[in-house]
Amino acid sequence: MRIGAQFYTLRDFCKTTDELAESLKKVADIGYEYVQISGTCEYDADWLKGELNKNGLSCVITHTPPVKITEETKSVVQVHSVLGCDYVGIGHFAFSVEKGETPDLLAQKFMSAAKVLKENGKYLMYHNHAHEFARYENKTILAHYEEMFPADLLGFTLDTYWVQTAGADPAFWIEKLSGRVPCIHLKDHTFDRKMAVIGEGNINFDRVFGKAEKAGTKYMLVEQDECYGEDPFECLKRSYNNLKAMGFK
Repeated sequence: MRIGAQFYTLRDFCKTTDELAESLKKVADIGYEYVQISGTCEYDADWLKGELNKNGLSCVITHTPPVKITEETKSVVQVHSVLGCDYVGIGHFAFSVEKGETPDLLAQKFMSAAKVLKENGKYLMYHNHAHEFARYENKTILAHYEEMFPADLLGFTLDTYWVQTAGADPAFWIEKLSGRVPCIHLKDHTFDRKMAVIGEGNINFDRVFGKAEKAGTKYMLVEQDECYGEDPFECLKRSYNNLKAMGFK
């Protein structure tokens, strides 16, 4: 398993292409070789590929606006092919019971796109927050999503912090979704429910890593949505150093 940096952590430093280019360089200088592009400015795929190559980086997964996935699927395929990226991520999705919506809304919106992505060698990935662990008809919403899509049409970028925040066990869910978690998000969790540098919180990452390896995880992307006044680059660096000390790179 390889570690990477989730650029949503650096979104405030990626609002222009010049800033994005500088952030890519800084992440590479830390030692990361893999990234997830998410929360950045708009970019030309050929330009981004050039910047990645210049810094010895590979983009392994994105978060792509849902409307682009559903309405511009072939264009999304083309962009990801230029980047050499196989995983197309949904960053956030929710439905409203008050509006009469059900978990089936995910399939209604994304099943067709998932099939097109598969036909073109790409894989749709769903990133969870905490609300997917609410129960609907005696089952977690995430379990509904797991059953709703065939395994070859939808994978899960399981986020360790949000699983823990929901009162669930990240290692258990990685095992449950075995074969469907090629990428996961590493984010630590403190006693007061804050996000933390990997190794500075209370998630049992030894179990997470063991289950992830058995589940076929290829990439573990470090993400810290909130750094609480600290420099996000410094937080990514500490996470990298702690993971490197654990034997990852």
